[in-house]
Amino acid sequence: MGTTLITGGSGYIGSLLARELQEHEHDVRVLDSLLHGQEDIAAEQEQAGIEVLRADIRDADARARALDGAEAVVHLAAIVGDPACARDPQVSDEVNVQATEALVADAKSAGVSRLVFASTCSNYGRMADPTVPITEDGELRPVSLYAEQKVGMEKLILAGGTANGLAPTCLRFATVYGVGRRMRFDLTVNEFTRELWADRELEVFGEQFWRPYVHVRDAGRAVRTVLEAPVEKVGGNVFNAGRSGENYRKLDIVEEIGRQTDKGKVSYVKKDEDPRDYKVSFDKIKAELGFETLMTVPDGIAEIITALDEHRFGDPYDPRYKNIP
Repeated sequence: MGTTLITGGSGYIGSLLARELQEHEHDVRVLDSLLHGQEDIAAEQEQAGIEVLRADIRDADARARALDGAEAVVHLAAIVGDPACARDPQVSDEVNVQATEALVADAKSAGVSRLVFASTCSNYGRMADPTVPITEDGELRPVSLYAEQKVGMEKLILAGGTANGLAPTCLRFATVYGVGRRMRFDLTVNEFTRELWADRELEVFGEQFWRPYVHVRDAGRAVRTVLEAPVEKVGGNVFNAGRSGENYRKLDIVEEIGRQTDKGKVSYVKKDEDPRDYKVSFDKIKAELGFETLMTVPDGIAEIITALDEHRFGDPYDPRYKNIP
């Protein structure tokens, strides 16, 4: 088995994915700019025998070094999320669009055989009827710059099919949550749990809107499932990554946290800035690849509360736990 390159491999999903692949006897190489100060994670990875290239995905020389001898690429590196993309659209375009285009071209030239692209269920945006779970063939209606970029890159990546020997797969991840090695508290489940655990007042908007969720470790397992599947099953294909039973409204999440802690207070406010509303079907990845998640949102909430109780994050309000400090 050749080397698997993970771009963004010291990040929230990437750091756990690198460990997951290594535990299943993949040779792993990481390319990461350590934008969020994850030098401690990079050092741990090196101690574990993972090659870490501390460099920017926009750097052509760094891409060439990272791709040298790679058999597969998992492309996670990105300016992630709507607020971070909206904050600096130019950098977002350079990283999420231009660097992705360059990486795909470079991977083909380097003889890489598989590419797994981290996409998002945000591509579905504001569904016409969010009560009917949408499948991979459903209409894409992105309502943010981040999702528009992901939709564009999916089209680019899939357009070539399996030409040049590169078999691409797009994984549309549900909203990720759970305790990670590079923790994020700017994601819905994680943030809501922290706020109520800290006995603060949590303001919730769009409480009736639907969204699917997937645990960060399950996100990594989904990538490994694709990498280890027969190429004819995954090449040129798109899979929603999550579990069909794990679609929740924000209201449901708040109620579940309330079952696990009696702290904090919730108020519901009206805002029009995030119109995403989508319920997603994950039947395809289960039926075609046999992938099922191991964790549920209630499991994740319990895990986060335990980690907070044990002071595992130091100050959970430290800016390093957000993609926008």
